[in-house]
Amino acid sequence: MAQYFQYQDQSVAVGDTVRIHQKIVEEKRSRIQIFEGVVIAIRGRENGKSFIVRKMASGSIGVEKIFPVNLPSIEKIEVKRKGQIRRSKLYYLRGRIGKAASKIREKSLLQAPEATA
Repeated sequence: MAQYFQYQDQSVAVGDTVRIHQKIVEEKRSRIQIFEGVVIAIRGRENGKSFIVRKMASGSIGVEKIFPVNLPSIEKIEVKRKGQIRRSKLYYLRGRIGKAASKIREKSLLQAPEATA
């Protein structure tokens, strides 16, 4: 199972809060649309790899989008927070409402203290 992927020298894993900047073309003009949410699953491998991002919209309604990793309309992916999780698929977040849906512990960047002899 895929638990992370590399995108432009940046590691994106399940449980991370990300901002995806996607280029949207409307008639004669184009704009950048940002979709911010939690990566709940990564599936596939090599060129067929994709990931699912879930965000909480207004009124505690969950919105999910599936993004192929090699989608040409993705301008960039920003990792806002690294999540500390114990599962490879976070489908249980679909049953949570409001603030409980975004309760994922942040991965601490501090390493364990070294043993002194």
